[in-house]
Amino acid sequence: MSYIVIKFGGSVLENISSSFYSNIVDIMKSGEMKPIIVHGGGPDITKLLMKMDIETRFINGIRVTSKEVLSIVEMVLSGSSNKNIVRNIIANGGAAIGLSGVDGMLLEAKQFGEHQELGFVGEVVSVNKSLLDKLLDEQVIPVISPIAIDRRGQHWNINGDTAAAAIAKEINASLCMVTNVAGVIKEGKILHHIQSLAAENMIANQIITGGMIPKVNAAIECLRSGVKEVSIINGMDDNALLKLVSGEMVGTKFMEGITC
Repeated sequence: MSYIVIKFGGSVLENISSSFYSNIVDIMKSGEMKPIIVHGGGPDITKLLMKMDIETRFINGIRVTSKEVLSIVEMVLSGSSNKNIVRNIIANGGAAIGLSGVDGMLLEAKQFGEHQELGFVGEVVSVNKSLLDKLLDEQVIPVISPIAIDRRGQHWNINGDTAAAAIAKEINASLCMVTNVAGVIKEGKILHHIQSLAAENMIANQIITGGMIPKVNAAIECLRSGVKEVSIINGMDDNALLKLVSGEMVGTKFMEGITC
């Protein structure tokens, strides 16, 4: 049986299609694929930091994470954001458990490169696959917030895309990035398949622009990290997730060796 890692950010959650959670439950019940969810919560984190008058800033798109910021990030991601997803899966007839990467040392991490100016921002060094398999074997869908831990007990803030990619790579899963866009558009049409080099050229030639650039770059980086297949779909479209796993042409699929 294959796996699919489904990653979405906090901004998508607010407008997700009503069919999205039922699709996840249907995928699990089909017995053909095991879903794992990784989520973010950036907008809610920023709101709470502002409310508590805690400075928040970014370097190259990565949130600088002081000890104070880390506590808020963990509070939001492993609290309300995580449990809201679990609640919706249960409401659609599924079973789910909310975890952070800290639980069961699901995500072991270290400091992100040599970037001490980023504070407690980490990168995943190992994934507890056996824990995921135990849950999935019991038909329980893991819902994972990207907070990780090292062997000294220090917690680390992990970028949601890279956390999802690390999990997908470890379990040899495909990765689905749920966004608010239909996919990569060229000359008014969705490109359903694209090779990473072609995507980079489209960015350089300003065919891919604006908010689509970081999404495409994240997909490319996931491929380069060892993920076998990455798709971008619109989470606001009805049954987009179910269509994807059924092999229908939906969104954009990034695969090495396939050209647009």
